Amino acid sequence: MLRLGQPAEIKGIGYAIQAALLFGAATPFAKLLLNEAPPLLLAGLLYLGAGVGLALWIVARRGLDALGSNESTLSISELPWLGGAILSGGVLGPILLMMGLRLTPATSAALLLNLESVFTTLMAWFVFRENFDRRIATGMLVIVMASWLLSWQGVLEFGSPWGSICIIGACGCWAADNNLTRQLSIYSPLHIACLKGLVAGSVNTLMALWMGMTFPSLGVITAAAVVGFLGYGLSLALYILALRHLGAARTGAYFALAPFSGAALSLLVLGEAPGRLFWLATILMAWGLWLHLSERHDHPHTHDETAHDHPHTHDEHHQHHHDFQWEGREPHTHLHRHARLWHTHAHFPDIHHRHNH
Repeated sequence: MLRLGQPAEIKGIGYAIQAALLFGAATPFAKLLLNEAPPLLLAGLLYLGAGVGLALWIVARRGLDALGSNESTLSISELPWLGGAILSGGVLGPILLMMGLRLTPATSAALLLNLESVFTTLMAWFVFRENFDRRIATGMLVIVMASWLLSWQGVLEFGSPWGSICIIGACGCWAADNNLTRQLSIYSPLHIACLKGLVAGSVNTLMALWMGMTFPSLGVITAAAVVGFLGYGLSLALYILALRHLGAARTGAYFALAPFSGAALSLLVLGEAPGRLFWLATILMAWGLWLHLSERHDHPHTHDETAHDHPHTHDEHHQHHHDFQWEGREPHTHLHRHARLWHTHAHFPDIHHRHNH
């Protein structure tokens, strides 16, 4: 029997899985577009599609409650976190990946790219001090094994060692991006994803043009924009919401579903047939996800007094008065103060439970 936590935690799992499905589904379409545009330019177009699409969404749907209008906006003090996330994940990561792919066979590159989830988890556990136990560690190990099996093509070709180093470096950059973005997860996911898409897309596109690449046809640009909006923009916004409820390590574990989403869609789009390793990887992934879904982390813990601004309902963590006329609408967003609180309940490392053990 699954022992899921509070509704917010269940919602976080849903966000992470939706983000993984969208990102994974974008992979076979991006693979098709690689026949029409070079990798660096295509990366720029995908990111720009994400940024521009989300910008239009923000303008057109300011009344959207689930992802946008009821969110707190970034403050100037948080810009270093955002800048670090954009630089590491949106600029350095893609550059290193493109350099690595030129020197590394596809079979090895696919295996190495799974290191992103490993680095994200290790950084979350040992740098940002997210809690974990034997069950979570085992589940993460099984999920990573499943991802490696899914990427395994039966042959491991070693190209230039610098190519592998570049790809490993790209995974490290994306892991840093994931953990830095975790620090911003109380803010509007649409705004964060939009800014990351616009900046990363502009940098990658300008670099591609500077290297002499030319734009593909309008149809290819439009297709890249649509794929980028859904698979990179909306997926990232959902990923940030999952970070808010689950923390970086657990969100990364659920996001590991992305390769399976892409592989399943490839059966339809590209006509590819799964082999035995696919089904073995599926069994391992299901086991790893079950270990995470059935987690119950419960112990007495203390909430220090703090003040912050994020969407909330008046649950046991949000018992406060309002200095303004409140219409009773929930969730709602305003600056509020948390008194020091000591209690016991099941929890994940969300924005209120990033404590030491």
